[in-house]
Amino acid sequence: MIEPTGLRARKKARTHDTIADTAISLFLAHGFDAVSVADIAAAAEVSKPTLFRYFATKEDLVLHRFADHGGEAARVVRDRGPDVTPLTALHQHFRAGLDRYDPVTGLNDHPEVLAFHRLVFTTPSLAGRVTQYLLDDEKALADVLGSGITARLQAAQVLAVQRVLAQTNWQKLADGRTARDVHPEAVADADQAFAQLRSGTDGTADPA
Repeated sequence: MIEPTGLRARKKARTHDTIADTAISLFLAHGFDAVSVADIAAAAEVSKPTLFRYFATKEDLVLHRFADHGGEAARVVRDRGPDVTPLTALHQHFRAGLDRYDPVTGLNDHPEVLAFHRLVFTTPSLAGRVTQYLLDDEKALADVLGSGITARLQAAQVLAVQRVLAQTNWQKLADGRTARDVHPEAVADADQAFAQLRSGTDGTADPA
């Protein structure tokens, strides 16, 4: 009997989530380097080949959450209103993320989110992969802004600003402050950062 397509998709999604959740729980409890892929597969009750069908590398078990945001800056610019500059659209998007305490902005003090960020930022192999995600996002954003050097520089600057803002927010929370307490500072920092970006550009990139 052939399973309906919808049922197969739901079963695959459940397996994916089970493996990822199991891996992150083990990493948070014991450290990334101390946990093997075999440990994760055994705890998730799947075989190693099955695990690798869902996640190509050990790092992907953690960083698939970042992959969910891949190309986000490019989408924001591409979908902006006709009278909205790229920088304004990106600024508004980041501010909206702060207001809803989106983990990607670093402004989320849920214990599991804080522990997850600590795991990523303090594990060299994970931090290195995050850098690759940022480089991919940088290229996607530059392609939307234009093809010249101005577009590439602006994309690099925007993503560097967002990374610094997120890590600054996370560090304040890691030091024991609450997200609600840090929120006004995070908003002010974002406004200042995008104002500095805007002072060096009019929000457009060279078309050539």
